[in-house]
Amino acid sequence: MAGRVDSSMVTTAMELPGHRIVRNFGVVRGIIVRSRSVIGNLGAALQTIVGGNITILTNLCEKTREEAYELLLMHAAQHGANAVVAFRYDATEVMQGVTEVLAYGTAVLVEPNK
Repeated sequence: MAGRVDSSMVTTAMELPGHRIVRNFGVVRGIIVRSRSVIGNLGAALQTIVGGNITILTNLCEKTREEAYELLLMHAAQHGANAVVAFRYDATEVMQGVTEVLAYGTAVLVEPNK
């Protein structure tokens, strides 16, 4: 199977409703390491003065998670999976201003319940 696992076949649960797991391929992941730009830091600092949602950082976080998620879907497909269960995100500050975002789960092959 090439490409990526369809997002409708990803769940945070341990099983996919309406399907049974027939093969487990193990843990798959998508990792992105991202730093904030000087301009982004300045814009975020200005937004903190006003208060509320810091949209510059919100958009950066959303884009980073989306990229990590897409890598996870491709990694799962490379293993022959058609679904991912126990999906999670994790983030770690690697150094000041540099954050690793990890999307991970268990790649599985599922069949519809009979």
